[in-house]
Amino acid sequence: MTSSPASPGTRLASRLGFSDRVFLGPAARRVASRIEDGLELVEAGLAEDLKVADAVADAAARYLYEAGGKRIRPVLALLTAQLGDGNIDAVIDIAKALELTHLGSLYHDDVMDGADTRRGVPAAHAVWGNNVAILTGDILFSRASQIMSRHGDRAMQLQADTFERLVLGQMHETVGVQPGDDPIEFYIQVLADKTGSLIAAATEGGVIFSNAPTEFEAPMRAYGEKVGVAFQLLDDVIDLSADPAETGKVPGTDLRAGVPTMPSLLLKTSIRPEDIELARRIDDGVARIADGADPAILDEPLNELRDHAATERTMELARTWTTDAIAALEPLPKGTVRDALTRFAENLADRSS
Repeated sequence: MTSSPASPGTRLASRLGFSDRVFLGPAARRVASRIEDGLELVEAGLAEDLKVADAVADAAARYLYEAGGKRIRPVLALLTAQLGDGNIDAVIDIAKALELTHLGSLYHDDVMDGADTRRGVPAAHAVWGNNVAILTGDILFSRASQIMSRHGDRAMQLQADTFERLVLGQMHETVGVQPGDDPIEFYIQVLADKTGSLIAAATEGGVIFSNAPTEFEAPMRAYGEKVGVAFQLLDDVIDLSADPAETGKVPGTDLRAGVPTMPSLLLKTSIRPEDIELARRIDDGVARIADGADPAILDEPLNELRDHAATERTMELARTWTTDAIAALEPLPKGTVRDALTRFAENLADRSS
């Protein structure tokens, strides 16, 4: 299932899809080349770190890794590390550990959401069952902690704090909005915890473990979290896409499983009768699917939501978080790293086009 290595100069482009608009000019391309070199070390390391003596655990642990992925968290860790000593061993390890943490969370998320596919292949729980999928995620979390432990208390604290936020974000998503909570603010916090915290750990970790100036740590943490929220808001738009090739998932996977997304939440803030009716039809469809109805019953309502103003408002909200992320870069020195981080944030919207 593992794809053949990309030719030199194309590896990063194949990961991000828009890297030619992130790394502009000779100096930036040299940075991109260093990130590509670092990614090779990360990939080689992950292939080793994912090996498990037990045959079932070995196959399950490698499953989603071999299905692909953009490796955005390692890329960002390697990019921010260029503010310091670059691709040193500690940075490679932190990039690997955070990617393993991300992979482990996918196994758990797919079980909890009842997802059918992930990265274009059947979800792990559809292959091995819920129990094995959950335990596989636990193995990956354990491997991530083992790697982090090589680099002392600071690395373990980063891992523990990030993992706690991931769990709390998933718990809050599962329990749902409580009386007195604002649904939009509640959802944004879930995104910050589930997605933003791990990307923030990558951007901050690249600074910490490359021995970059400590004054860059807080800006990189803020940038990563804001980019993470924007990233997930755009994922909510992509989730409604009519083209499954974009996501490796059936369009509307999250909503069909009863998982709120920003377009659906914004739809429910409308007082227009036609919007209230569309929201009712979506909720009714979700309830019927939970009772065993064909998920296709939501095809038409989700098509309407995809073209609705609520989805455009989600895009606008994502752009606001992107703008705030770029503003967080102000303390960084002007140069290739800051420019690349700026362009990375600016080009996130292309994922939903």
